Parts: sequence; C-alpha cells; structure tokens
Amino acid sequence: MKIIKTELPGCVVIEPAVHGDARGFFYESFNQQRFADAGYALEFVQSNVSRSARGVLRGLHYQWPNPQGKLVSVLEGEVYDVAVDIRVGSPTFGRWAAAILSAQNKRHFWVPEGFAHGFAVLSEYATFVYQCTALYDRASDAGLRWNDAALAIGWPIAEPSLSDKDTKAPFLADVPRDKLPTYP
Repeated sequence: MKIIKTELPGCVVIEPAVHGDARGFFYESFNQQRFADAGYALEFVQSNVSRSARGVLRGLHYQWPNPQGKLVSVLEGEVYDVAVDIRVGSPTFGRWAAAILSAQNKRHFWVPEGFAHGFAVLSEYATFVYQCTALYDRASDAGLRWNDAALAIGWPIAEPSLSDKDTKAPFLADVPRDKLPTYP
C-alpha cells in the first residue's frame, strides 16, 4: 500500500498493492492494521455504493455535527474526486484537493472528518463506493455549492447534472461559522 499526500494535511490518496495475472486481480481495499501502521486508525460503521452517469456531480457534502470521514473508491468507471477543508481555524480552510479515481487505477481517497466531499463522473457510468466513520445523520446533513467561486475548484465538467439539493446548496461564505467543524 502506497500513501500519496495531497495539499491538504490528512487527505491522502491510497494506492493498494495489486496482484494480478491473466485470470484477473486481487487487492485489499482496506486493512485496518496496515492503515493504522501508516498513521490512520480508522473504524468504519457504514458502507455505501452509488452509480451515476457521465456528467453527474454529487457534492459538496458533509455532516455537522456528527462528521463523517470517508474512504472512497471507484469499482466501475472514473470520477474526479474532491475534498475541501471546511474546518474553521484551519490553516488550509477553504482549500481543496482532488484525485482521479477509477476502476483502472484502483486508488482510494481518504477524506477525513471536517472536510466536504464531492465527485464528478467522467466515464459513461461510475460505481462509487465509500466507507464512513459515522452513520448518516439526516439532521447533520449539509452541503456547499459545487461552483463556489471562492473555492475555485477546477472541476472538469462545466455544466454538470445536479440534484435539486446540490443546486441550492449555500456558498461557504454564507454558512454560519457555528454550522461548520472547527480545527482541533
């Protein structure tokens, strides 16, 4: 397993060791001990799968209170995956990091608690899987506008297909600071 650091401390891309031959391949998508040895003591309580068509953008989502850390990956297709630091007081507040995740590269992206998350589908379809450190909590469910100019995320899709919820999400500057996570 190879850990690739991003511009955001704590957000990392994980490249698993893939073993394959003409019959196919095998890799560990998660091994609690290997992650702990790398400095990431993670315990997941919920796992989700979604499938989306080309041009769909989901996000930027987060939970507060009751934040979720997410280990995300793609089983089919390809996505542009984004994490945004929304922890008030963080030296990287409002900054983002991105990774291309695909069935071909088999990479994972660790998005810690206190970060908003979203992705855009680049392939015909993408089957996206994510493991969460906290259960989904409808009362804590929140989001930010995907195209917030203050964030200046370099999305590879100019006119994505969005849910009504994501279309109406607030800009980061419009979210009261007590409705955002705080930096340790």
